[in-house]
Amino acid sequence: MRTSEELKKIVQEKYGEIAGMDTGCGCGCGCDTGSPKNYSVLSDDYKNQPGYMEEADLGLGCGLPTEYAGIKPGDSVLDLGSGAGNDCFVARALVGETGKVTGLDFTDEMIAKARQNNRKMGYTNVEFIKGDIENMPVPDNSYQVVLSNCVLNLVPDKKKAFSEIFRVLKKGGHFCISDIVLDGVLPPKLQEAAVLYAGCVSGAMQKGEYLEVIRSAGFNNIRVKSEIKNVLPDMLLGEFISWEEIEEFRKSGAGIFSITVTGEK
Repeated sequence: MRTSEELKKIVQEKYGEIAGMDTGCGCGCGCDTGSPKNYSVLSDDYKNQPGYMEEADLGLGCGLPTEYAGIKPGDSVLDLGSGAGNDCFVARALVGETGKVTGLDFTDEMIAKARQNNRKMGYTNVEFIKGDIENMPVPDNSYQVVLSNCVLNLVPDKKKAFSEIFRVLKKGGHFCISDIVLDGVLPPKLQEAAVLYAGCVSGAMQKGEYLEVIRSAGFNNIRVKSEIKNVLPDMLLGEFISWEEIEEFRKSGAGIFSITVTGEK
């Protein structure tokens, strides 16, 4: 069993590698130098979203949280695990000149890439800061909206993460998070695979447990806005488990779901 710090190091190293590539290789990236692999089986298409910037879209999401977030002009928005800035730039198009968007990430390479992209966009009300989602360098009651896209299940202590989200939201504020949850149990070898962990799958919780963590943090009006079952291709699964285990996994009925959930403070 890996420690919390070991898991965080895995995520930092993997996303640091992704940030240094010319293009992203998708959620669950298992890219090696000279041998890229595309595991973008969970990502959603952002191309028609307002404020979309292609260079900021590394294909690492599993939903469109900005679509369900109810972001209004003038809102202050915090995006957790902001990567190269994709969701932040979409949020900026929604909050306009009078709003504020903050991206938080704990990978230096991603923050550098996001800031570079922001300089190209020329936004003065978008910022990117370094921080751990379990202990955010953000004051209490700071934001109307918190976003996150396929990041929260990478955080080892999800109870602490949602407690922090509750803390930084203003009274009456809300979150909109896209994430990966399970219905049933993944084979142990998949659960332990570092590549899939950094790609949003093997760190996932059971759906019921995930929603209970949200409730226990104090949120109200919790709603699942979108739920899609993801089918991982046999070729990908075959890198971690045998064909017999793949067949057993399929027959078990266990599922991997992309969900987008909202909750209010």
